[in-house]
Amino acid sequence: MSAHRPAPIDHYENFPVASWLCPPRLRPPIAAIYHFARTADDIADEGSAPPAERLNDLATYRADLHAIARGATPSPHWAAVFQPLAAQMQAFQLPLQPLDDLLSAFAQDVRKTAAGDTYADWPELIDYCRRSANPVGRLLLHLYGVTDAQAQQESDAICTALQLINFWQDLSVDIPRGRYYLPLAECAVHGIVISDPARQFATLKSDEKTTNLIAACAHQASASMQKGLKLVHRIPGRAGWELRAVTQGATRVLDKIDALGAAVLHQRPTVGKVDAPRILWRMLRM
Repeated sequence: MSAHRPAPIDHYENFPVASWLCPPRLRPPIAAIYHFARTADDIADEGSAPPAERLNDLATYRADLHAIARGATPSPHWAAVFQPLAAQMQAFQLPLQPLDDLLSAFAQDVRKTAAGDTYADWPELIDYCRRSANPVGRLLLHLYGVTDAQAQQESDAICTALQLINFWQDLSVDIPRGRYYLPLAECAVHGIVISDPARQFATLKSDEKTTNLIAACAHQASASMQKGLKLVHRIPGRAGWELRAVTQGATRVLDKIDALGAAVLHQRPTVGKVDAPRILWRMLRM
């Protein structure tokens, strides 16, 4: 088992970074949570370790999380992660369940990728988002002191949308790596019946069926995002502006996915400086 050092805050896809918009007092807990999630994601996804070793490491990692949650000493393997996280869990009374849910999602990724498995339908994929993305929003709400049920539902809707957008943005990367997030039931609705995921997803044609499939998936992400956008008015101060930036940046990616259509299978859309004025304008209009 190898030790994992915390990564800089520029890599974990679903995490609003501890940027200048974030209140300074919340930067330490956000950084600690980020490094926890980033390291777990690396255990699940990086390097050449076989699936069994990845799952064993994640189980040990989870045991360390539960150790610090009850005030015990974790193993020495990831001290750079768990020492700061333990301090911030105590200082901010961070809940255990969202952190545990993240680990559940990472382990699921390992198992599904190893088996070449797919997602049968939207409910199964949304359940994955519930554990892979929604915990991040709930942890941030906890730090911001926003606890009402409506805000949590809106946060879940935004985080699910962010995860779905990330899936459709990364189709050209994930499919060659054996990660299949296009739901089989949605594929079938558009006349694409998948019985051999490894072969058929890799050879999807850039035709009308695939274009319509991508459009439907983009619409699902957009609909989820719209359900949550009122949350920007519930989050105080600079944090609310960061949420505006995150949601509008993701919405801009969605615009590009829509424009690319089936070409997104071979080209990863990105947002750059040229998109900043449009994103800023949308932030101001929210």
